[in-house]
Amino acid sequence: MIFDVTRGELVDVFGEDRLAAVPATAFPPAAADTEGARLLQTVGVPTGTLLLRRPDEDDGLLPLVRDVLPVEDFEDAAEGAGDWPVIGWLLNAHLALDPVSGKVHAFDPDEETVRELHTDVSSLVQVTLRFQRLLEEFTFGGGDADEEADFERLDGEVGRIREETGGIDPLPFRDDETVWSVVADEIAMGRRFTGNSPGARSLHG
Repeated sequence: MIFDVTRGELVDVFGEDRLAAVPATAFPPAAADTEGARLLQTVGVPTGTLLLRRPDEDDGLLPLVRDVLPVEDFEDAAEGAGDWPVIGWLLNAHLALDPVSGKVHAFDPDEETVRELHTDVSSLVQVTLRFQRLLEEFTFGGGDADEEADFERLDGEVGRIREETGGIDPLPFRDDETVWSVVADEIAMGRRFTGNSPGARSLHG
């Protein structure tokens, strides 16, 4: 793991009921015993921004890339990518785990592109944790006079996540086109504060 992430850390922030995981039995044999599969089983990710894929109700397995996408349309797809398990969604991208390299790839069906998004699953969990925690805990001061300063502060927090992540794993924010870069921009603009979070209450009343 390139990031040290634990179940306890996530539980302390979000509670057990806000975490999602994937059972080990949902992975194909080639991926079931990988570090990434074990992390998704034992640590999981906070729900919200990232959606984990649920195993099929009939066979209990995650779909493979070839089950949900025409792999032949993706010119950049690696050989054997059709056999990778699809572990989740982020925006409109299907996230798939390469069991050999341990990397997480984002398949964009609209653009018919596939890009490396994380060096390993611990990076996926870490970025999701940090952004979801920011959405849960950030507070706006309230009042028009403070609004500009609040958004500057929010932009600074988003920038810190980008910088600190990129120092260890450059893939999630390697350019402005990655799905995490798009999510980061949306958060910085105040678009992803929902529910009963302090940010949502101060933005929307």
